[in-house]
Amino acid sequence: MIAPPRKARDLRLIDAIDKFKRERFTGTVWRVTREGRDPTLGAPSTTRWCNGTFDVLYASLAEQGALAEMHALLAMQPVFPSKLRFFLHRLFVRTSQVLRLPDLEILATLGVDTARYGERDYQRTQEIADAAYFLGFDALIARSARWDCLNAVLFTERARPDEIGVVKTNPDPIDWSSWRRRRRR
Repeated sequence: MIAPPRKARDLRLIDAIDKFKRERFTGTVWRVTREGRDPTLGAPSTTRWCNGTFDVLYASLAEQGALAEMHALLAMQPVFPSKLRFFLHRLFVRTSQVLRLPDLEILATLGVDTARYGERDYQRTQEIADAAYFLGFDALIARSARWDCLNAVLFTERARPDEIGVVKTNPDPIDWSSWRRRRRR
């Protein structure tokens, strides 16, 4: 199968992102994965911060943020999966060239329609991530659309094995019904 032609990158966006300071980040993040999946592995995806052309590892700087993100993804299914088991992991990560986009005001300067940020219209955020990847960033940190916290998106092709590791995996699978009840309170 022949891949569709690649759309040209927005040069103004590349210039704008290139002006951002490349920051270091060393710390703990949270990630939810299905049973049997290595939580330190990334994969290409067509999601808010990936257009499917590079590997990413999605995580959150907040435990509840990681749970909210996965719940939102699972809730998109015609029937919420009841047989698959998911686990919460605390990971240690170290990056040296993070693009930090901590609030909606910064995202708006890059052309994101912040009034619609919680929707699944990913074109502009994918363009931002693609430009960051093109410019050599190894991760980005941005507002979660699902929880009041920041998420980390690691470009795993740029990470050394010692830069992402499991600190702890919760031994009990996530009880999504219980989580939804606690969230409503």
